[in-house]
Amino acid sequence: MTTLELQSIAQIREAKLTFGDLTVFVGPQATGKSIALQFLKLMVDTGNVQEELRRHGLDWAGKLPEFLDVYFGEGMRAIWRDQSSVTWDGKLVNLEQIASRKRPSRAETLFFIPAQRVLTLRDGWPRPFTDYSSGDPFTVREFSEKLRLLMEQELFPEGTVFPQERKLKKAFRTLLTKHLFSRFELSVDRSRSQKRLVLGSDRTPLPYMVWSAGQREFVPLLLGAYWLMPSTKVSRRRELSWIVIEELEMGLHPRAISVVLLLLLELLWRDYRVCISTHSPQVLEMVWALTRIRKENGSYKDILDLFDAEGAERPGLQSIAETALTKTARVYYFSGTSGKVSEISELDPSAAFEQEASWGGLSEFSGRANEIVARVTAANMHS
Repeated sequence: MTTLELQSIAQIREAKLTFGDLTVFVGPQATGKSIALQFLKLMVDTGNVQEELRRHGLDWAGKLPEFLDVYFGEGMRAIWRDQSSVTWDGKLVNLEQIASRKRPSRAETLFFIPAQRVLTLRDGWPRPFTDYSSGDPFTVREFSEKLRLLMEQELFPEGTVFPQERKLKKAFRTLLTKHLFSRFELSVDRSRSQKRLVLGSDRTPLPYMVWSAGQREFVPLLLGAYWLMPSTKVSRRRELSWIVIEELEMGLHPRAISVVLLLLLELLWRDYRVCISTHSPQVLEMVWALTRIRKENGSYKDILDLFDAEGAERPGLQSIAETALTKTARVYYFSGTSGKVSEISELDPSAAFEQEASWGGLSEFSGRANEIVARVTAANMHS
């Protein structure tokens, strides 16, 4: 088990987070979910983070307030107070020491896909690290730089980006075509001397600004998935063992969210540890269903039925569904009033703890709507 404890940091008064194979953060906006995930990145990749910041010319003069500003973003030094503390796997972390001393740089082990990923594409092409303000969060700048290197050096100097036979299983390509890209292909095009990603065909390329909101949100996520899912016999990418995805559902139709959740299960099949934040009840419905199916000795067929995977798509997904039944999931609720983070992994609708029963507030409106409609219907029947 890996545990991160945060005390009196920004909106978080108290958090003890023990990570499973899949860990989900829920709660209102501005309750500290992103800060907790960024601290996870810092704990796992301390030396690598320092090296990347220095390589791009950022200097914090060995001082903690300046380091917090260059890592979390401008003005974020205010998250740290005299009583603040971070504990990693039972050991108190000296954050002043992290800021003042250079740690050995090792290969990155945590890949972070931020909520602001739509900002990583400008006119349809990934922005370099140095294209951002020095006060922008490190995780956004680093993800954008990785996509740029991916496009320019490794994957697609020219030609079709999606669909590609050597990228993603056929089942995923079929589902994404059906629920997200429709008849369009994603490809690299040249506008004068500038490369750009476009949707459509050679005759009618659609530039970035006319894509749907869901397509603009999803394409950076797709490129990240390409990076994390090698087409070779190697299941994981280099030294990576952790993946963070913030708000994976942004801009997507529920059917498209289901496909992304299936991609999430493939990441688990590849033996990554995955951490996500979400505002979507659909994500928690998946976690709840996986837990119940496993407890009731269900089979991989039940998992595929859950995602409405059609018969022709099942063979490529069977092993992913079987692996999903062996994985552990933990869910944490970040409170906007108490500042306390609570584990609600059971997601029991009958739990005494209100936030577990309402799945961190994500099922609250649905429950209230059902109650009111039932009341009105009953009153109408008796009138």
